[in-house]
Parts: sequence; structure tokens; C-alpha cells
Amino acid sequence: MTQVFDVTLFLEASITLLVIMDPPGTVPVFLSLVGRKPPAARAKAARQAVLVSLLVITLFAVAGEFILAYLGIGIHALQGAGGLLLLLVALDLLTGRGSSQPEAAEDVNVALVPLGTPLLAGPGAIAATIVFVRQTEGDIDGYLALGAAIIVVHLGLWACMRFSGVLIKVVRESGITLLAKIAGLLLAAIAVDLVADSVRGFIEGT
Repeated sequence: MTQVFDVTLFLEASITLLVIMDPPGTVPVFLSLVGRKPPAARAKAARQAVLVSLLVITLFAVAGEFILAYLGIGIHALQGAGGLLLLLVALDLLTGRGSSQPEAAEDVNVALVPLGTPLLAGPGAIAATIVFVRQTEGDIDGYLALGAAIIVVHLGLWACMRFSGVLIKVVRESGITLLAKIAGLLLAAIAVDLVADSVRGFIEGT
């Protein structure tokens, strides 16, 4: 019987992407950015962020190597850019400057940046996706397994953000402020790590 689905690749890709994208870990950042908004706005932001992430990951799964080769950039450059972008967002959360932005502009920015990318569809997830595409070796069963893994992980991301409203009822307004500071600190650490990995990659590549 011909195998039409690579279960091993599906499990490996799902676990790897879950660890990198960390659905539960997105909740504090998500709440710090949209926790004060009405439920409908939070649901919309969660949906848009996941769709943006899914689009970016799918794009790099289909044409990632071609895009990077055409632009003449590598994963290390993506890591550095993503790290610097996350650092700016982290500083806004830590200083509270982000709360002074107009609501309409904030809705758009939150869904696209930093939630959709680079927090969800970041350099790590993009690099892992490209590696798994190479592992498929052009087999249709491998492509199906990788596609299923990407969808399953994004469903997990959506569920964690969509139902994070339960946590809002517990932490209240003061808790959201505290989460914003914690999320800012965690994002700053992630940003520094990304920049460090980028610098290390450039040094080792020379």
C-alpha cells in the first residue's frame, strides 16, 4: 500500500513548530496588547494575527529558499531584523508608550506587527519550515504532512489567543498592566537572543 501521509514528519514538524511558536507563551503578550479591548476586537485581532502568521509561514514553505536567494539574504539577517523589531515593541510595553497610540492604528499594528510577525511567524519558525521543506525531498506525502502540521499549530495559536478572555476576568485591569511589563521583559529577552544568534551566525559564516 502506498503511503500518502508522512506521519513521522507531521509529528516532528508539529512538535518543533509548537515549541518555537509557543502558543501558551503568546497569551501574556496578546493580553498586554489587546486585553483592554472589547471581546469582539480581541477575537478579530487573534484571527488576523493567526492568518498573517499562516500566510507568512506558507509563503516561506512554498518559496522561502527562492525568496532568500533572490534577495541575497540569509536566516541570520532575518533573525537580526526580527530581534530589533521585537525590541522596539518590548520597549513600548515596558515604558507604556504604546498605550497612547490611536485605537484604529493600534488594531492594525497589533494584528500584523508584532503578533502576526515576527512574534508568531518569526525567524525561528521560518527557518524550521524551510528545513522541513528540504526534508520532504519533493514527495507529495511530505508536503501534505508539513501542511497539516502548520495548520494544526496555527489552530493551537488561535485557540490560545481567542479564549484568553477567561484570563482577563481573573487578572483585571491591574493584572493586564502587570502582564504588559512581564511580556515586555520577555520580548526584550527574546529580541536580544535573536540579535545574538544573528551576530553569532554572521561571525561563524565569515
